[in-house]
Amino acid sequence: MGRRCRVPRVAVAASPSPGERSASLPEPPPSPPKERVAMARVVLVTGVSGPLAARVAQTLSENPGVGRVIGADSSPPLAGVEGIEYQNVDLHDGSLDRIVAESGAELVLHLGLDATETSDRADGLLGTLRVLGAAQRSDTVRRLVVRSNAALNADDTAEVERHVHALRRRRPDLSVAVMRLANLIGPSVDTPLTRYMHSRVVPTVMGRDPRVQFLHEDDGAEALVRMALCEETGVFDACGADTVPLSHCLRRVGGQRLPVPARGLRALRGVARHGRIGYAGASAARSVEVGPHVSRLDPAPLCAALGWAPAYSSIEAFESYAHSRGRVARGAGLRPIHVLALARATFGR
Repeated sequence: MGRRCRVPRVAVAASPSPGERSASLPEPPPSPPKERVAMARVVLVTGVSGPLAARVAQTLSENPGVGRVIGADSSPPLAGVEGIEYQNVDLHDGSLDRIVAESGAELVLHLGLDATETSDRADGLLGTLRVLGAAQRSDTVRRLVVRSNAALNADDTAEVERHVHALRRRRPDLSVAVMRLANLIGPSVDTPLTRYMHSRVVPTVMGRDPRVQFLHEDDGAEALVRMALCEETGVFDACGADTVPLSHCLRRVGGQRLPVPARGLRALRGVARHGRIGYAGASAARSVEVGPHVSRLDPAPLCAALGWAPAYSSIEAFESYAHSRGRVARGAGLRPIHVLALARATFGR
Protein backbone atom coordinates (compact mmCIF):
# COMPACT_ATOMS: atom_id res chain seq x y z
CA MET A 1 0.00 0.00 0.00
CA GLY A 2 1.07 3.56 -0.54
CA ARG A 3 1.36 6.16 2.16
CA ARG A 4 -1.61 7.10 4.25
CA CYS A 5 -3.37 10.36 3.68
CA ARG A 6 -5.83 12.72 5.25
CA VAL A 7 -8.83 13.27 3.02
CA PRO A 8 -11.22 16.19 3.60
CA ARG A 9 -14.86 15.39 4.22
CA VAL A 10 -16.54 14.91 0.88
CA ALA A 11 -19.93 16.54 0.45
CA VAL A 12 -21.86 13.99 -1.59
CA ALA A 13 -25.62 14.34 -1.64
CA ALA A 14 -27.29 11.37 0.00
CA SER A 15 -30.30 9.45 -1.25
CA PRO A 16 -33.31 9.07 1.08
CA SER A 17 -32.54 6.79 4.02
CA PRO A 18 -34.38 3.44 4.07
CA GLY A 19 -34.90 3.84 7.79
CA GLU A 20 -32.89 3.40 10.93
CA ARG A 21 -29.37 2.09 10.35
CA SER A 22 -28.52 -1.41 11.44
CA ALA A 23 -26.95 -1.60 14.89
CA SER A 24 -24.45 -4.15 13.54
CA LEU A 25 -22.86 -1.70 11.11
CA PRO A 26 -19.20 -1.29 12.15
CA GLU A 27 -17.92 2.13 13.12
CA PRO A 28 -15.42 3.71 10.71
CA PRO A 29 -11.80 3.14 11.70
CA PRO A 30 -9.78 6.03 13.16
CA SER A 31 -8.58 8.62 10.69
CA PRO A 32 -4.99 8.18 9.45
CA PRO A 33 -2.31 10.64 10.56
CA LYS A 34 -2.81 14.14 9.25
CA GLU A 35 -0.91 14.83 6.08
CA ARG A 36 -1.54 17.47 3.48
CA VAL A 37 -2.11 16.15 -0.04
CA ALA A 38 -1.42 18.33 -3.07
CA MET A 39 -4.63 18.82 -5.05
CA ALA A 40 -4.75 18.35 -8.79
CA ARG A 41 -5.44 21.53 -10.73
CA VAL A 42 -6.85 19.66 -13.74
CA VAL A 43 -8.95 16.50 -13.41
CA LEU A 44 -10.18 14.24 -16.22
CA VAL A 45 -13.13 11.91 -15.54
CA THR A 46 -14.24 9.36 -18.14
CA GLY A 47 -17.70 7.84 -18.42
CA VAL A 48 -19.61 11.01 -17.51
CA SER A 49 -22.67 9.96 -19.50
CA GLY A 50 -23.31 7.60 -16.58
CA PRO A 51 -24.81 8.96 -13.35
CA LEU A 52 -22.01 7.75 -11.05
CA ALA A 53 -19.15 9.30 -13.05
CA ALA A 54 -21.13 12.52 -13.58
CA ARG A 55 -21.77 12.77 -9.86
CA VAL A 56 -18.11 12.19 -9.02
CA ALA A 57 -17.02 14.79 -11.59
CA GLN A 58 -19.45 17.39 -10.25
CA THR A 59 -18.36 16.76 -6.65
CA LEU A 60 -14.70 17.17 -7.61
CA SER A 61 -15.49 20.42 -9.42
CA GLU A 62 -16.82 21.82 -6.13
CA ASN A 63 -13.57 21.07 -4.30
CA PRO A 64 -11.60 24.31 -3.77
CA GLY A 65 -8.33 22.53 -4.56
CA VAL A 66 -9.47 21.54 -8.05
CA GLY A 67 -9.33 24.18 -10.75
CA ARG A 68 -10.86 22.40 -13.73
CA VAL A 69 -12.77 19.17 -14.33
CA ILE A 70 -13.08 17.67 -17.81
CA GLY A 71 -15.71 15.02 -18.45
CA ALA A 72 -14.96 12.68 -21.35
CA ASP A 73 -17.34 10.20 -22.95
CA SER A 74 -18.89 9.24 -26.26
CA SER A 75 -22.13 10.97 -25.24
CA PRO A 76 -22.78 14.00 -23.00
CA PRO A 77 -23.81 13.80 -19.34
CA LEU A 78 -27.40 14.09 -18.24
CA ALA A 79 -28.98 17.51 -17.98
CA GLY A 80 -28.33 19.30 -14.70
CA VAL A 81 -24.72 18.22 -14.28
CA GLU A 82 -22.73 21.38 -13.62
CA GLY A 83 -19.10 22.37 -13.16
CA ILE A 84 -17.53 20.13 -15.81
CA GLU A 85 -16.31 20.68 -19.35
CA TYR A 86 -17.60 17.93 -21.63
CA GLN A 87 -15.30 16.48 -24.30
CA ASN A 88 -16.48 13.92 -26.84
CA VAL A 89 -14.24 10.86 -27.08
CA ASP A 90 -14.12 8.31 -29.89
CA LEU A 91 -12.49 5.08 -28.74
CA HIS A 92 -11.27 4.36 -32.25
CA ASP A 93 -9.21 7.50 -32.80
CA GLY A 94 -6.61 9.50 -30.89
CA SER A 95 -9.03 11.94 -29.27
CA LEU A 96 -8.37 10.75 -25.72
CA ASP A 97 -4.60 11.24 -26.05
CA ARG A 98 -5.25 14.71 -27.46
CA ILE A 99 -7.56 15.68 -24.59
CA VAL A 100 -5.08 14.48 -21.95
CA ALA A 101 -2.18 16.27 -23.64
CA GLU A 102 -3.97 19.55 -24.33
CA SER A 103 -5.63 19.79 -20.91
CA GLY A 104 -2.51 19.00 -18.89
CA ALA A 105 -4.57 16.67 -16.69
CA GLU A 106 -2.81 15.66 -13.48
CA LEU A 107 -5.51 13.38 -12.10
CA VAL A 108 -7.43 10.89 -14.25
CA LEU A 109 -10.42 8.87 -13.06
CA HIS A 110 -11.46 6.14 -15.46
CA LEU A 111 -15.06 5.37 -14.49
CA GLY A 112 -16.31 4.37 -17.93
CA LEU A 113 -17.14 0.76 -17.12
CA ASP A 114 -20.81 1.21 -16.26
CA ALA A 115 -22.75 -1.93 -17.17
CA THR A 116 -25.56 -0.34 -19.13
CA GLU A 117 -28.06 -2.16 -21.30
CA THR A 118 -26.21 -1.26 -24.48
CA SER A 119 -22.68 -1.58 -23.13
CA ASP A 120 -20.26 -3.60 -25.20
CA ARG A 121 -17.59 -5.66 -23.45
CA ALA A 122 -15.04 -5.14 -26.22
CA ASP A 123 -15.57 -1.37 -26.19
CA GLY A 124 -15.31 -1.32 -22.40
CA LEU A 125 -11.95 -3.05 -22.48
CA LEU A 126 -10.77 -0.91 -25.41
CA GLY A 127 -11.72 2.22 -23.48
CA THR A 128 -9.66 1.10 -20.50
CA LEU A 129 -6.65 0.37 -22.71
CA ARG A 130 -6.97 3.82 -24.30
CA VAL A 131 -7.02 5.51 -20.90
CA LEU A 132 -4.06 3.52 -19.59
CA GLY A 133 -2.08 4.25 -22.74
CA ALA A 134 -2.83 7.97 -22.57
CA ALA A 135 -1.77 8.08 -18.91
CA GLN A 136 1.44 6.23 -19.68
CA ARG A 137 2.38 8.65 -22.47
CA SER A 138 1.41 11.81 -20.58
CA ASP A 139 4.01 14.08 -19.02
CA THR A 140 1.48 15.64 -16.63
CA VAL A 141 -0.65 12.77 -15.26
CA ARG A 142 0.59 11.81 -11.79
CA ARG A 143 -2.47 10.07 -10.33
CA LEU A 144 -4.80 7.49 -11.91
CA VAL A 145 -7.90 5.91 -10.35
CA VAL A 146 -9.51 3.07 -12.30
CA ARG A 147 -12.94 1.65 -11.63
CA SER A 148 -12.86 -2.14 -11.83
CA ASN A 149 -16.32 -3.64 -11.76
CA ALA A 150 -16.37 -6.36 -9.12
CA ALA A 151 -20.12 -6.88 -9.62
CA LEU A 152 -21.11 -10.45 -10.37
CA ASN A 153 -21.84 -9.62 -14.01
CA ALA A 154 -18.37 -8.20 -14.74
CA ASP A 155 -16.49 -10.66 -16.95
CA ASP A 156 -13.46 -8.49 -17.71
CA THR A 157 -12.37 -7.53 -14.19
CA ALA A 158 -9.25 -9.70 -14.12
CA GLU A 159 -8.11 -8.57 -17.55
CA VAL A 160 -8.55 -4.89 -16.69
CA GLU A 161 -6.51 -5.31 -13.51
CA ARG A 162 -3.75 -7.15 -15.39
CA HIS A 163 -3.39 -4.18 -17.74
CA VAL A 164 -3.30 -1.78 -14.78
CA HIS A 165 -0.59 -3.87 -13.13
CA ALA A 166 1.43 -3.75 -16.35
CA LEU A 167 1.10 0.04 -16.42
CA ARG A 168 2.43 0.29 -12.87
CA ARG A 169 5.49 -1.72 -13.90
CA ARG A 170 6.13 0.56 -16.87
CA ARG A 171 5.45 3.79 -14.94
CA PRO A 172 6.49 3.21 -11.31
CA ASP A 173 6.34 6.98 -10.75
CA LEU A 174 2.60 7.00 -11.46
CA SER A 175 0.28 6.78 -8.44
CA VAL A 176 -2.38 4.20 -9.37
CA ALA A 177 -5.39 2.93 -7.43
CA VAL A 178 -7.95 0.37 -8.60
CA MET A 179 -11.42 0.52 -7.08
CA ARG A 180 -13.41 -2.71 -7.28
CA LEU A 181 -17.02 -1.66 -6.86
CA ALA A 182 -19.55 -4.27 -5.78
CA ASN A 183 -23.01 -4.41 -7.33
CA LEU A 184 -23.99 -0.75 -7.35
CA ILE A 185 -27.49 -0.15 -6.02
CA GLY A 186 -29.66 2.82 -5.14
CA PRO A 187 -32.67 4.88 -6.24
CA SER A 188 -31.12 6.02 -9.53
CA VAL A 189 -29.21 2.84 -10.42
CA ASP A 190 -30.08 0.90 -13.57
CA THR A 191 -27.82 -2.11 -14.23
CA PRO A 192 -28.16 -5.60 -15.71
CA LEU A 193 -28.67 -6.97 -12.19
CA THR A 194 -31.49 -4.57 -11.32
CA ARG A 195 -33.22 -5.27 -14.64
CA TYR A 196 -32.77 -8.99 -14.09
CA MET A 197 -34.41 -8.81 -10.66
CA HIS A 198 -37.30 -6.76 -12.05
CA SER A 199 -38.23 -9.22 -14.79
CA ARG A 200 -41.67 -10.81 -14.51
CA VAL A 201 -40.04 -14.25 -14.41
CA VAL A 202 -36.51 -14.50 -13.05
CA PRO A 203 -34.55 -17.65 -13.98
CA THR A 204 -32.28 -18.89 -11.18
CA VAL A 205 -30.02 -21.91 -10.88
CA MET A 206 -31.78 -24.85 -9.29
CA GLY A 207 -30.45 -25.59 -5.81
CA ARG A 208 -28.40 -22.39 -5.56
CA ASP A 209 -29.01 -19.17 -3.70
CA PRO A 210 -25.96 -16.95 -4.24
CA ARG A 211 -25.24 -14.23 -1.72
CA VAL A 212 -24.75 -10.78 -3.21
CA GLN A 213 -22.73 -7.82 -1.95
CA PHE A 214 -24.00 -4.34 -2.72
CA LEU A 215 -22.57 -0.82 -2.67
CA HIS A 216 -24.97 2.10 -2.31
CA GLU A 217 -24.54 4.75 -5.00
CA ASP A 218 -23.90 7.43 -2.34
CA ASP A 219 -21.05 5.38 -0.87
CA GLY A 220 -19.69 4.56 -4.32
CA ALA A 221 -19.45 8.24 -5.27
CA GLU A 222 -17.87 9.23 -1.97
CA ALA A 223 -15.34 6.39 -2.05
CA LEU A 224 -14.21 7.36 -5.55
CA VAL A 225 -13.86 11.04 -4.67
CA ARG A 226 -11.92 10.27 -1.50
CA MET A 227 -9.60 7.90 -3.34
CA ALA A 228 -9.03 10.49 -6.07
CA LEU A 229 -7.95 13.12 -3.54
CA CYS A 230 -5.33 11.02 -1.77
CA GLU A 231 -2.19 9.12 -2.76
CA GLU A 232 -3.10 5.58 -1.74
CA THR A 233 -2.07 2.92 -4.26
CA GLY A 234 -3.18 -0.66 -4.80
CA VAL A 235 -6.43 -2.52 -5.33
CA PHE A 236 -9.36 -1.79 -3.01
CA ASP A 237 -12.78 -3.42 -2.63
CA ALA A 238 -15.69 -1.02 -2.13
CA CYS A 239 -18.76 -2.79 -0.78
CA GLY A 240 -20.89 -3.49 2.22
CA ALA A 241 -19.19 -6.03 4.47
CA ASP A 242 -22.29 -8.24 4.66
CA THR A 243 -24.08 -10.24 1.95
CA VAL A 244 -27.72 -10.59 0.89
CA PRO A 245 -29.26 -13.83 -0.44
CA LEU A 246 -30.56 -13.44 -3.97
CA SER A 247 -33.83 -15.08 -2.86
CA HIS A 248 -34.39 -12.22 -0.39
CA CYS A 249 -33.79 -9.64 -3.13
CA LEU A 250 -36.32 -11.28 -5.42
CA ARG A 251 -38.93 -11.52 -2.66
CA ARG A 252 -38.53 -7.82 -1.87
CA VAL A 253 -38.95 -6.64 -5.46
CA GLY A 254 -41.62 -9.21 -6.29
CA GLY A 255 -39.81 -11.17 -8.99
CA GLN A 256 -41.17 -14.65 -9.75
CA ARG A 257 -38.34 -17.18 -9.48
CA LEU A 258 -37.99 -19.89 -12.10
CA PRO A 259 -35.42 -22.46 -10.88
CA VAL A 260 -33.75 -24.17 -13.85
CA PRO A 261 -30.65 -26.36 -14.30
CA ALA A 262 -27.43 -24.48 -14.96
CA ARG A 263 -27.45 -25.66 -18.58
CA GLY A 264 -30.87 -24.06 -18.96
CA LEU A 265 -29.37 -20.68 -18.09
CA ARG A 266 -26.59 -21.30 -20.59
CA ALA A 267 -29.23 -21.94 -23.25
CA LEU A 268 -30.93 -18.69 -22.29
CA ARG A 269 -27.67 -16.82 -22.77
CA GLY A 270 -27.32 -18.46 -26.17
CA VAL A 271 -30.72 -17.09 -27.15
CA ALA A 272 -29.62 -13.68 -25.89
CA ARG A 273 -26.45 -13.69 -27.96
CA HIS A 274 -28.60 -14.06 -31.06
CA GLY A 275 -30.55 -10.95 -30.13
CA ARG A 276 -33.80 -12.67 -29.12
CA ILE A 277 -33.76 -11.36 -25.55
CA GLY A 278 -32.08 -8.39 -23.87
CA TYR A 279 -28.48 -9.33 -23.13
CA ALA A 280 -28.54 -7.39 -19.86
CA GLY A 281 -30.82 -9.94 -18.24
CA ALA A 282 -28.86 -12.83 -19.67
CA SER A 283 -25.52 -11.52 -18.46
CA ALA A 284 -26.97 -11.14 -14.98
CA ALA A 285 -28.32 -14.68 -15.27
CA ARG A 286 -24.75 -15.82 -15.88
CA SER A 287 -23.82 -14.07 -12.64
CA VAL A 288 -26.38 -16.19 -10.82
CA GLU A 289 -24.91 -19.30 -12.41
CA VAL A 290 -21.34 -18.55 -11.29
CA GLY A 291 -22.30 -16.68 -8.12
CA PRO A 292 -21.26 -19.37 -5.60
CA HIS A 293 -17.74 -19.35 -7.05
CA VAL A 294 -17.17 -15.57 -6.80
CA SER A 295 -14.81 -14.45 -4.03
CA ARG A 296 -16.30 -12.29 -1.32
CA LEU A 297 -15.08 -8.71 -1.31
CA ASP A 298 -13.31 -7.27 1.73
CA PRO A 299 -13.80 -3.53 2.39
CA ALA A 300 -11.38 -3.44 5.35
CA PRO A 301 -8.29 -2.27 3.37
CA LEU A 302 -10.29 0.58 1.83
CA CYS A 303 -11.63 1.64 5.22
CA ALA A 304 -8.14 1.57 6.72
CA ALA A 305 -6.65 3.55 3.82
CA LEU A 306 -9.25 6.31 3.82
CA GLY A 307 -10.25 6.39 7.48
CA TRP A 308 -13.81 6.02 6.25
CA ALA A 309 -16.44 3.31 5.93
CA PRO A 310 -19.55 3.00 3.74
CA ALA A 311 -22.64 4.41 5.42
CA TYR A 312 -24.80 1.57 4.10
CA SER A 313 -24.36 -2.15 4.64
CA SER A 314 -25.29 -4.41 1.72
CA ILE A 315 -28.75 -5.12 3.13
CA GLU A 316 -29.37 -1.43 3.89
CA ALA A 317 -28.26 -0.44 0.40
CA PHE A 318 -30.62 -2.96 -1.15
CA GLU A 319 -33.51 -1.94 1.10
CA SER A 320 -32.95 1.69 0.07
CA TYR A 321 -33.24 0.63 -3.56
CA ALA A 322 -36.30 -1.58 -2.98
CA HIS A 323 -38.05 1.17 -0.99
CA SER A 324 -37.44 3.73 -3.73
CA ARG A 325 -38.66 1.47 -6.52
CA GLY A 326 -41.80 0.07 -4.92
CA ARG A 327 -43.90 -2.02 -7.27
CA VAL A 328 -42.62 -0.72 -10.58
CA ALA A 329 -43.63 -2.09 -13.96
CA ARG A 330 -42.00 -5.42 -14.73
CA GLY A 331 -39.71 -6.13 -17.65
CA ALA A 332 -40.86 -8.31 -20.52
CA GLY A 333 -39.59 -11.47 -18.87
CA LEU A 334 -39.47 -14.78 -20.75
CA ARG A 335 -41.41 -15.24 -23.97
CA PRO A 336 -42.47 -18.68 -25.32
CA ILE A 337 -39.26 -19.02 -27.36
CA HIS A 338 -37.18 -18.58 -24.21
CA VAL A 339 -39.21 -21.14 -22.26
CA LEU A 340 -38.80 -23.57 -25.18
CA ALA A 341 -35.03 -23.05 -25.14
CA LEU A 342 -34.95 -23.71 -21.40
CA ALA A 343 -37.07 -26.85 -21.80
CA ARG A 344 -34.87 -28.22 -24.57
CA ALA A 345 -31.74 -27.60 -22.54
CA THR A 346 -33.30 -29.14 -19.45
CA PHE A 347 -34.62 -32.32 -21.06
CA GLY A 348 -31.97 -32.64 -23.77
CA ARG A 349 -34.40 -32.38 -26.69
